[in-house]
Amino acid sequence: MLAQANYRYAWSRLLGLALMCAGMCLAPAALAQFKVDITGIGAKQIPIAIAPFAGSGLVPEALVGVVRSDLERSGVFHIVDVPPIQPPLTEAQNINYGEWKAKAADALVVGSVNPTPDGRIEVRFRLHDVIKQNQLGGVAYTMTPAQMRTTAHHIADYIYEKLTGDKGIFSTRIAYVVKQGSRFELQIADADGAGAQTALVSKEPIISATWSPDGKRIAYVSFENKKPVIYIHSLLTGNRTVLANYKGSNSAPAWAPDGNRLAVVLSRDGGSQIFTIRPDGSDLQRMTTSSAIDTEPFFSPDGQFIYFTSDRGGGPQVYRMPAGGGEAQRVTFDGSYNVSPRVSPDGKSLAYITRNAGRFQLMLLDLTSKQTTPLSDGSVDESPSFAPNSKTILYASETGGRGNLSAVSVDGKARQRLSMQAGDVREPTWGPFGN
Repeated sequence: MLAQANYRYAWSRLLGLALMCAGMCLAPAALAQFKVDITGIGAKQIPIAIAPFAGSGLVPEALVGVVRSDLERSGVFHIVDVPPIQPPLTEAQNINYGEWKAKAADALVVGSVNPTPDGRIEVRFRLHDVIKQNQLGGVAYTMTPAQMRTTAHHIADYIYEKLTGDKGIFSTRIAYVVKQGSRFELQIADADGAGAQTALVSKEPIISATWSPDGKRIAYVSFENKKPVIYIHSLLTGNRTVLANYKGSNSAPAWAPDGNRLAVVLSRDGGSQIFTIRPDGSDLQRMTTSSAIDTEPFFSPDGQFIYFTSDRGGGPQVYRMPAGGGEAQRVTFDGSYNVSPRVSPDGKSLAYITRNAGRFQLMLLDLTSKQTTPLSDGSVDESPSFAPNSKTILYASETGGRGNLSAVSVDGKARQRLSMQAGDVREPTWGPFGN
């Protein structure tokens, strides 16, 4: 029998049981924000200067601070220190490129923040290529003070994409579960862990959260009925519906890329087998029929395959099968214990958890070359989730018996840790790009 039928559930099986609390709608999280520690940088960084934005008050300073933090956390950029400039540069001014080249900046951002007649705030910025001495573009946003962080994330996304060619992920969101005492919270936050809001509060475990492709719903498993039941939760209304509550265990939901079906794991017929089901709970179809434990399904980004964990070969390994059912093929061969497969959105890589000398660590498999790369050196790592641009993997990492979130670039160079002073943080999942 599989030593851990679903490794993501190992934590949950150790947790106490009690009654359900309130909390269906998004509300500000009661716990402290994440502290973000950068523990590694990229192999090659772009030196960029972000001049103080013209404008009065704290908004320009705070906005630039978020942009700087976003770019620095990515590991792709080196932030060049900029002394106070009087008067501040604006996006409309001509730039002395030689001056900024002397400061060792390859790129420069200048901008302004001004009030509008209707009480909102207009933010304008320009991105300059210092080496080629030209403008790369710019954007104007109109925001309220409450939208400052969101606007800053969009500015960072714009800069990241212009300078790297890859889409930025700073304005995306993550979901995770926090346990503090007997209280569990499913929380939604910005990609940097800020602005956390609570979607669900319970005194029962909440596990296996997964975003719908449109980012409007989350499927998860709740134990509030003294057994694992799969729910779909609307983040817009707070309403939720039961997706699967069959006899036995209902677990491990995974959305198809088109959002029209989910793969789930049910034990209603004995053993753990993979089924697919529509989001309204109809049209249940069995995908695997084996004497093994088949679990942790995950769709390939083109929707053609389902990757999953199975012990059909004697120990837990990653397999894949056609999304409509059919013969399964083994995918992982290095090591005797490989679980929690997650395919990158670009379809090039597979992240999974391997057991190595008693340590559970994050691995990356190149699906073309079949080469594997270790990406973590922890002892209990779990629940990998790719950023929507495929460049970073978010995962849970246990230190001192308490879970924190960690992120690592796919080349293993850039690393960061998101930790809370109080609370056990697990089960992370990275949301899709916004519409």
